[in-house]
Amino acid sequence: MITKKLFSVLAFLLLFCNISAQTYEKKLDSLIATEFNDPNGPGGVFMVSHKGKTIYRKAFGKANLELNVNMNPENVFQLGSMTKQFTSVAILMLEQQGKLNVNDPVSKYIKEYPSGDKITIHHLLTHTSGIKDFTKMKALSTIAQKEMKPAMMVDFFKNEPVDFAPGEKFEYNNSGYVVLGYIIEQVSGQTYEDFIKKNIFEKAGMVHSYYATDRQLIPKRAYGYHQKEQGFVNRTVINFSVPFSSGSLMSTVDDMLKWQKALNQNVLLNQIETKKAFQKYKLNNGEEFTYGYGWHLKDINGSPDREHGGSIFGFKSMGVYIPSEDMYVIGLSNCDCHSPTEMTRNMAKIALQSVKK
Repeated sequence: MITKKLFSVLAFLLLFCNISAQTYEKKLDSLIATEFNDPNGPGGVFMVSHKGKTIYRKAFGKANLELNVNMNPENVFQLGSMTKQFTSVAILMLEQQGKLNVNDPVSKYIKEYPSGDKITIHHLLTHTSGIKDFTKMKALSTIAQKEMKPAMMVDFFKNEPVDFAPGEKFEYNNSGYVVLGYIIEQVSGQTYEDFIKKNIFEKAGMVHSYYATDRQLIPKRAYGYHQKEQGFVNRTVINFSVPFSSGSLMSTVDDMLKWQKALNQNVLLNQIETKKAFQKYKLNNGEEFTYGYGWHLKDINGSPDREHGGSIFGFKSMGVYIPSEDMYVIGLSNCDCHSPTEMTRNMAKIALQSVKK
């Protein structure tokens, strides 16, 4: 009799969980459909994981319009500025090895950098350096398709007037992360690409992640698009040596989950260095701002999170991690007409409600 009752209870719970999971999936499907609603247009891949387990993973739209190839959850996307997470962790790995200190002045590594004795690695990591963001320079179009060595990229913007004194304010800045990439090369003796591949991708098991290239054959590559009045067009071609360490990496949703797990499990950094990445810092006037090293530090429905998006010709990305629930939500899009930023945050809200019931 007890066995029958126990079986009935277990059967009911199983049915309830199944119905709950279906309801949750339908909510996410419906939400994503509000933006990614054209099965014949560019699309995206979305994933939610909870406590390391994937609970939602779906692809929408096309990975290649010309060949009429459907999007697949395993497609490889350009990450854009989500690259900054990897650059910041690479810097902290070098600090962990005793090869640099985040309070070092830039002049220690780039001798003739203007005001390099006042700008620190910390300022670069936190977007508080005041140096000119190269993406806002009119001359950018003259180099966008050229092969630029890191030193050439630094020379491109280093003599521009600064926007403010180091530590005076927070202002998102791509140039700072290009300088960080150059410092990584100076200190490690490796190219940025090799350092990231050997010290992060390989250690984290990210076998489908790359430094972006249009020459190399990338299995399951999603192609990028713009939307114009007349319809979709192929993305503008750039040389990836220009965004460099501020935005030139490629990955998949599954590899990005491996990245998050590697951070959680201290595979790449010890606890002291990891804490530096995910803590808020203060400006010269004592005002706290919501950015660590490579992550925005905000909250979703009152739960503190770590998040960052990315945008590069033809692609947009967004990743949100909620430490209290060990929940990771990521969205990757192959058209810069579709931003997954709010979509991913709203998915996280629904997922939070689901796990807290």
